[in-house]
Amino acid sequence: MELRPVNQTVKTPAQNFTGDVYLTPIYSGTEPSRMTVALVRFTPGARTNWHSHAVGQTLHVTEGVGLVGTRDGTVLRIRAGDTVICPPGEEHWHGATADTFMSHLAMLEALPGGQDPTTWLEPLAEDQYQAVNQRNH
Repeated sequence: MELRPVNQTVKTPAQNFTGDVYLTPIYSGTEPSRMTVALVRFTPGARTNWHSHAVGQTLHVTEGVGLVGTRDGTVLRIRAGDTVICPPGEEHWHGATADTFMSHLAMLEALPGGQDPTTWLEPLAEDQYQAVNQRNH
């Protein structure tokens, strides 16, 4: 058994997010486990850039209301208690609605050798976000 100390919350890098987003690392596995878990808090209107994960990603919403979108135009409105499975390689974005906070646990597997499991892409265009937010309000 191992007890790990509380991790510090950090503001996420602006190059991968729009708006104010805060990340608190929860767990980072040691071999043979490669699972990582973080609590991610989005202020109203904040969201990720488009991105994908080599081994996929699971999101579990802990509070608030948010949106998750994929390149094929699918957008899901997500609420506390919802779990979203993003398959390996699927380009997607996620974040809060324009008028609510949203927090989720982000769970993914690291790649062997310390390779980054996330491929970051361009930001979701503001007009696209506003249109999606209006349709899903």
